[in-house]
Amino acid sequence: MCCTINVSALYFDDKGLRSLHAGHLEGGLSAVNILALDANGTPRRWLEVEQAATCYSREQVAWDLGDFEFVLRGGVNRLTGLRSTLTLRSIVAIRSDSRRRPVAPAEPALTREMLFLRDRHLCAYCGLRYRLHDLSGEHVLPRSLGGQTRWTNMVTACRPCNLRKGHRTPEQAGMPLRYVPYVPNLYEAFILRNRRILTDQMAFLMSGVPSGSRLRGGLQPGSVPSSTRA
Repeated sequence: MCCTINVSALYFDDKGLRSLHAGHLEGGLSAVNILALDANGTPRRWLEVEQAATCYSREQVAWDLGDFEFVLRGGVNRLTGLRSTLTLRSIVAIRSDSRRRPVAPAEPALTREMLFLRDRHLCAYCGLRYRLHDLSGEHVLPRSLGGQTRWTNMVTACRPCNLRKGHRTPEQAGMPLRYVPYVPNLYEAFILRNRRILTDQMAFLMSGVPSGSRLRGGLQPGSVPSSTRA
């Protein structure tokens, strides 16, 4: 199989939200994810191209949309001499997903990477942006005081601030929070889980992101903050 990819996408790195162009897709099709919805248009999962192709071939795709198409080319028909092709689009609705797959939990699973992306790599205490290896997940209410590892009690912190705060509350340490932790909604969680998102997929997901989300107030594609610490 082969395909021609000419896409522009967005992704997160330690400098924020940046542009991903065709030249960055070193893995070819393996670098592409298809956004799968249920028939009602609710995001359900990310699919690899091969998985999406299976859904198309089994006629499980209720509808599709998106600005980008990926053409998979197969063998040549002996009778017609024509090569078989299958065209995929970047966003697909799968008929069976709403019935077979459970509804996503109200609170998505918390991972270190997703936490840092939610907080835009900004330390909640000093307000500076740091590289990934200089960050840690920090319990606002320390675990020693009964704090839980949940979205509403976790913030991103640089290592110096994390050490300085120790096993104290922000009030006890005299280190007020620069921002309030929150639980990402379903659309935000889909963005936070995938580092390679096509522009049309990003537009679709951003339509479901709350107006107060930090994902709406972050960097513009390609910009680099002057406060980034190496």
